[in-house]
Amino acid sequence: MSRSTASTDIFQAIADPTRRAILDRLQHGEQPVKHLAEPFAMSLPAISQHLQILTAAGLVIQHRRGRQRIYRLNPASLKPVSEWIGQYEQFWTAKLDALGEYLEERA
Repeated sequence: MSRSTASTDIFQAIADPTRRAILDRLQHGEQPVKHLAEPFAMSLPAISQHLQILTAAGLVIQHRRGRQRIYRLNPASLKPVSEWIGQYEQFWTAKLDALGEYLEERA
């Protein structure tokens, strides 16, 4: 898989709000599928499909503990997302600086 294909997979994986919510839950530590599925109004197989996509993109790592599949976040795989967003940081910094100056002038 080429680097650009891997990046595309990561962006496609995080495009779905359910998968982003799963990643958010995994920030607090590894969890079995059953615990990850609790807040969602969907079946365990549906959650498992989302986890398969996240695993294929390298965003989560799966291992077995007895009969359970345990998932944990692989934060290093989010680096391409961070780098992409970082390109726009100078835009927001400039806008926030301008807003700060405007507010100081009005005070």
